[in-house]
Amino acid sequence: MPLFETPRLTIDQAKLKDAAFFYKLLNSPNWIKHIGDRHIKNLADAEKYIQQSLMASYNQNGFGLYKVSLKKGNIAVGICGLLKRSYLQHPDIGFAILPEYESRGLTFEAARATLLYAKTKLELQKILAITDEDNRASQNLLKKLGMKYVQNVKESEKQTKLLLFSN
Repeated sequence: MPLFETPRLTIDQAKLKDAAFFYKLLNSPNWIKHIGDRHIKNLADAEKYIQQSLMASYNQNGFGLYKVSLKKGNIAVGICGLLKRSYLQHPDIGFAILPEYESRGLTFEAARATLLYAKTKLELQKILAITDEDNRASQNLLKKLGMKYVQNVKESEKQTKLLLFSN
């Protein structure tokens, strides 16, 4: 049973058996360009990422990044969920999709459902989002979700300038 679903998608916690999907996603061109290289070089690295990043967040925060799958065929296509970053006051929404599933409205559908889940089930009223200046697709999606640009912020680890949005 998934955490939540949309007409076309199921959204659920990642499991170790999803390592091959995460290996593919985290090495996709847009992930590397806009999110960064997580040094996932094999399935063991992907399993470690799932345990130390995704599952750890579920346990520590009660939320995290979730696997997004097509209902038809149960095919994993992306991730969408919430993160708690040390340099942001509130949780932020994050998302990514495999290149072959871009431009189909799937990321918007997952993100809209994630925001509803955050508000109704997790009772989070304020959700933020960050994206780099060059990621026009993410900026447009955030605006379509009704989020507004607030200010520029710097990610503490990399000192990268990011755009901050809020609902």
